[in-house]
Amino acid sequence: MTAILTAAVAAGALTAAPAHAVVGKPATDEAYAFAAKLDIGNGMRSCSGALVHKQWVLTAASCFAAKPEKSFEIAEGAPKWKTTATIGRTDVTKATGTVADVVELVPYEGRDVVMAKLAKPVTGVTPVAIGDTAPAAGEELKVAGFGRTKTAWVPDLLNSAAFTVDSVQDGSIGISPKSPADGAVCKGDTGGPALRETAGGVELVGVNSTSWQGGCLGADASETRRSAVDTRVDGLGTWVQKIGYRDVFAKSPWDKATHIASGYFTGGSAGGTRHMDLIVRWIDSEVTLYQGADDKDARHPFVAEHQLGKPLKQDPKTNWQYVQQMTGASFGNGSDGLVVRWVDSEMTQYTQVDKKGFHGEKRLAAADRKGTWSHLKNMTAGRYTGNAQRDDLLVTWDDGRVTLHPDLNTNGLAEKSRKTLAQKNTTWPYATQIAAGEFTGKKTADLLVRWVDGETTIYPGVDAAGLHGEIKIQPRKSRMTDANVVGVGAFVANEAPNDVLVRWANGKLTLFPAVDAAGLHDEIKLWG
Repeated sequence: MTAILTAAVAAGALTAAPAHAVVGKPATDEAYAFAAKLDIGNGMRSCSGALVHKQWVLTAASCFAAKPEKSFEIAEGAPKWKTTATIGRTDVTKATGTVADVVELVPYEGRDVVMAKLAKPVTGVTPVAIGDTAPAAGEELKVAGFGRTKTAWVPDLLNSAAFTVDSVQDGSIGISPKSPADGAVCKGDTGGPALRETAGGVELVGVNSTSWQGGCLGADASETRRSAVDTRVDGLGTWVQKIGYRDVFAKSPWDKATHIASGYFTGGSAGGTRHMDLIVRWIDSEVTLYQGADDKDARHPFVAEHQLGKPLKQDPKTNWQYVQQMTGASFGNGSDGLVVRWVDSEMTQYTQVDKKGFHGEKRLAAADRKGTWSHLKNMTAGRYTGNAQRDDLLVTWDDGRVTLHPDLNTNGLAEKSRKTLAQKNTTWPYATQIAAGEFTGKKTADLLVRWVDGETTIYPGVDAAGLHGEIKIQPRKSRMTDANVVGVGAFVANEAPNDVLVRWANGKLTLFPAVDAAGLHDEIKLWG
């Protein structure tokens, strides 16, 4: 690559070619097995990178840009030129490690960084972790790459050298070699890792972008400057995690999902960066927790998954085969919790749920197949009182009654605290699914109802005084007739739980972001 890029550093304007290896000392397979060498266009370009997921390499977007001297911006999708990545061998003449084609590129907008998907997962190599803490001026980093050295045009070894952070900008850092006699970022090092090494291990905080290339073989002999600019990647851990998780989520058998519940189970809260998570009970009794993302990409609302319950065939003693209904709730004790009604009509509260499992189990009602709770038809927990927690349980009964059980964590299901919102009638028995959400901006939560004929309605601002009006957002005989599982959460904007998730009768999974009184708007296909 001979393109010229410009980047601002403390000393002034830096102009340099995207690099091809770090002048320094050879690195070992054990220390930097995650390092990647990229062959782009059958030798047309060469770059470096780092394995950050078993099937993804993080490198510089400029490696794939048509005219990197003008812009590092590239489109998402397959690379323009055939690209091969070699990972797991710091000496490329060896036969160890993995060699795989790059089949997809996902750039990060506004920075010279891209995720490159491999045609197959890498085995036997631990991906490098992404740092959370920003580099600081004066901090020492280890910079590595497969590019040129001061004596080798196309070296076979990964080289590394210590660099010092000179300046820190929003998306980049200026660096210079700790030992000017030994360090320089050269052609071929573009995309190579800048690493923070601590007693706790190694983490990636930047990738090589541009350099003056003083001391590199083939550079102008009069050029003595060896400083460089790296793109910062600290804080991009969730983005990296999300991209790496895309294919995993797509492989989930969503046609087998029977129950869903939303909440902040892995961290976050309304108005924060972490969006709501999703708990799914599958037909084989397995229970999975899907972790919400930190951005507003409706196409990929989840970034990781955690198994909370094993399938029945793996755990014959599991109770999750007996779930009748479940709903997420917040009880003000850290992570959100769950309310479950079992097939024997026992009602259970899990005060907290996180990626390690279910905690604070409380029995709200004893098992009784012919008792009061055997007549429950639907239930959902929401913010229906002055209490800011989503711990008010709204219930529809088989005789048409609608009741509210406020402040569940304090009152439980005590009869004295129950509020009747609708007396026995012939309408509400046809409510097939209900979910609490905040679609209309009222002081209390709304109630979303999907009726047996497909009509879908919102009851705005439900509270202890009753149901206040009705807004039809889907007519009778609408496609919502085929909505087998419906859930509501803050999966996109995280300002209010107003995104509707639907698992259809044909197994497809779709998301309707920002549902309001005007109805369902954009439909995002997540699966199928």
